[in-house]
Amino acid sequence: MIRMSSADSAARRARWLAELADALDEARRVMKQLAFEEIGSETMQLCARIDAARLEVDAMRLKRSPGDRQDFGPEWSKDVPWKLSA
Repeated sequence: MIRMSSADSAARRARWLAELADALDEARRVMKQLAFEEIGSETMQLCARIDAARLEVDAMRLKRSPGDRQDFGPEWSKDVPWKLSA
């Protein structure tokens, strides 16, 4: 079994996410061209899904590592420093 270093793994992940982002951008461009020809609910839904996928890829690119995910719900504000000191 060959182990990759974390730097190699991160570089590979970054490259894959960049390629995925490019593919989604191309899909969006094609959908815009098709939308000029026929605007329908299926076309609009597909465009929305492509946009949502692109936003998710952008979010993944901004994360440092796959295990570094944090979900910030309404309860996060309970532990903010200015409330703890009061």
